[in-house]
Amino acid sequence: MYVVATAGHVDHGKSTLVRALTGIEPDRWAEERRRGLTIDLGYAWTTLPSGRDVAFVDVPGHERFLGNMLAGLGPAPVVVFVVAVDEGWRAQSDDHREAVAALGIDAGLLVLTRADRAHADRVPEVEAQARAELVGTGLADAPAVVVSATRGTGLDALRAALDDVLAAQAAPAEQARLRMWVDRSFSVKGAGTVVTGTLATGRLAVGERLDVLGPSGMRAATVRGLESQGAPLDAVGPVSRVGVNLRGVSTDDVRRGDALVRPGTWLLGEMIDVRRVSGDALDQAPEHLTVHVGTAAVRARLRTFDAEHARLTLERALPLTVGDRLVLRDPGARIVGGAQVLDAEPPQLRRRGDAARRAAALRDLDPAGDLAVEVARRGAVPVEHLRRLGLALDPVPPGVRVIAEWWLDERQLTSWASRLAEAVAEVHESDPLAIGLSRGASRELLALPADRLLDAVAAEAGLELDGGYVRAPGRAAGLGPAEAAVAELEARLAEQPFAAPEANDLAALGLGARELAAAERAGRLVRLGGGVVLLPTAPALAMRTLAALDQPFTTSAARQALDTTRRVVIPLLEHLDARGWTRRLDAGHRQVVRPATPPGGRPGRSS
Repeated sequence: MYVVATAGHVDHGKSTLVRALTGIEPDRWAEERRRGLTIDLGYAWTTLPSGRDVAFVDVPGHERFLGNMLAGLGPAPVVVFVVAVDEGWRAQSDDHREAVAALGIDAGLLVLTRADRAHADRVPEVEAQARAELVGTGLADAPAVVVSATRGTGLDALRAALDDVLAAQAAPAEQARLRMWVDRSFSVKGAGTVVTGTLATGRLAVGERLDVLGPSGMRAATVRGLESQGAPLDAVGPVSRVGVNLRGVSTDDVRRGDALVRPGTWLLGEMIDVRRVSGDALDQAPEHLTVHVGTAAVRARLRTFDAEHARLTLERALPLTVGDRLVLRDPGARIVGGAQVLDAEPPQLRRRGDAARRAAALRDLDPAGDLAVEVARRGAVPVEHLRRLGLALDPVPPGVRVIAEWWLDERQLTSWASRLAEAVAEVHESDPLAIGLSRGASRELLALPADRLLDAVAAEAGLELDGGYVRAPGRAAGLGPAEAAVAELEARLAEQPFAAPEANDLAALGLGARELAAAERAGRLVRLGGGVVLLPTAPALAMRTLAALDQPFTTSAARQALDTTRRVVIPLLEHLDARGWTRRLDAGHRQVVRPATPPGGRPGRSS
């Protein structure tokens, strides 16, 4: 399906034209039909000679209903701009032209209506006038068709011209993020809440869970049913006029200007940085404005950086993305102009000179989004956040490193690596016994947003990760000033493996808790409970002796066989129990645990 909106001055025949093309009355309210004046949006549809289905959104032309007009034009990709031949270009034609320019609509037709009310010589004059007024908009060179909707003349030519315009449209983005601006909400007996809107991107299916974003926040809902052109559907893609039956929200919970999105796919922002695309210079615009986007109309405060760039602070958060087009309107009825979103998550301006620096940065920003700039500004950012910003992720730009779900600016990575290398070097220099800087301290030092990034930073710095520490390569060997004492203790234990030194012996050697911990980390000693210190080979050596005893054996028998004391043998046996090499049977007996016979093999031996 294709969606086309009307535009043009009040009473120039927009609704009459839609009615003649579709056979459907677009004026939904009795008051509209009584007064012959379109007040709100109307909807109709038909099939063109080519077989293309097209839906029309008919907008009001009167200045009092300018907000409704903008809600109709906002989501529409194609416009039929109507100018009556007998009256020519009029005041509200200006408003509609400004809206078309602001929204960047560049596909459509110029339709000269009510040709039956003027002499044929009048047609070239009105067409030339309209084209002059449309200069600078996407409709400046639009095909022109002359019709009389009441008499039916020119309608076949209009259908053919519209077919040609629609055939030239690029294929809609079915894989893009879903965002459907709601233009109508009502209740259907037996079905509940139904909303309608133009689905411009993405695909929607029955059973999907959605978020409804509105002034009161976010509400979860489920798609109960879908309808388009009066027919029920299981799924619908862009571009389509869609009726969505929602479960989980009441009619009062949804209104025009709300948006349907998939959970977690859009960034909600109350502050955006923009560039002027049409209308008055931004530094001449009023501070307080109404911003129209999609079908939403939100009050906002304007802070200008220069004539072309500004920051808008919105009254409520909207799902916006880089490239979105906005219509700016003053508190009265006048359209000030149009703007395009350059940054949907701009930085705070806190320091003196930040505004000037921000203006300079915005002048260089690509309105389609600059992935490298956004990553560089943040240093490190999850890829899902980049998707919510609406940035294209393929290809990865130069200067960006992808690490799992994180995207890092290489300059940030280099800076982190340099700081980490300096910190680790300081630790080694100030404390020769330290194995390095702990992971927690390293992450806190660098203010890393995720622990897993530390591995990449350490690798970039040429450092090693050892358990919970970051260290210089090969740092495990060497104990600094404690080296001689540890070597002496090793020599003693080599002669008497189970003659663990007493506390006073360790103190005499200058081996305190820090020195012993460093020696254990280096694999030089092993510490058991009760302050018992032995060589790392002692447990295996003890097993050889204990395996030769009659099983089960007593603690006393183990002490005698190992030629040691009760102070040593009890923590040693508990250590062996913990490793599963021995098993305690009761208060005084243990046995060596022998491995079970492997399938098809022979009994193994204990270590």
